[in-house]
Amino acid sequence: MTIQLDGVTVSTTMRTPGHDFELAAGFCHTEGLLAGAPIDAIRYCGTGSAVATEFNVVGVDTAGLAPMPTPRLGTTSSSCGWCGSDQIDELTERLAPLAPTAPIDLAVIARIPGLVRERQELFADTGAVHAAATFTPDGDVGLVREDVGRHNAVDKVIGALLLADGLPAEGAGLFVSGRASVEMVQKAWAAGFCTVVAVSAPTALAVAAARRANIVLAGFVTHDHLNVYAPDRLP
Repeated sequence: MTIQLDGVTVSTTMRTPGHDFELAAGFCHTEGLLAGAPIDAIRYCGTGSAVATEFNVVGVDTAGLAPMPTPRLGTTSSSCGWCGSDQIDELTERLAPLAPTAPIDLAVIARIPGLVRERQELFADTGAVHAAATFTPDGDVGLVREDVGRHNAVDKVIGALLLADGLPAEGAGLFVSGRASVEMVQKAWAAGFCTVVAVSAPTALAVAAARRANIVLAGFVTHDHLNVYAPDRLP
């Protein structure tokens, strides 16, 4: 699917169809392309009708309020694309560390993967997609989105919150299936999540970014075990 911002192509990604507008909105937000500009409209578009482009081109329109984006002609891959701590420094220039919030109880965090798994309908059918989900400090799972790409699933969740005026997600947690890459932490940071929960390991850059952001980062989370990688020490 190709994502356009005010008529300029900013990404092309392999995705599982469904919640396409959320994906486009979430990507533009987490990449900082909106710069706080409100979304005026989202629609399927392209050189012809939506049918002609097989619903694979989505345009995000801010009526020109967002900064002019730099056209991106490459394809977004499944890897995070980050290569060093210099990019974390660049990220901190765009995003301020999150304000401290009450920590989510570790027992609540341990329950989240199982609760989300119960709502992963596409995974139950195929065993081949990732999931992202929101959860409250009480352990209530809210939005759940699935996609062949982990990053896309996260962008769909964040896009849904953005379009519902639900950002920043202060005090809430973000669940991700698979490992926690630095881009996952970056997206959670941009959305204001205080906690990121992953069922696999985080990367070293993800840990560094979470510590800069004041995000609690937990990995290898199961019903009876988890590792906390950020902050350095629990309160």
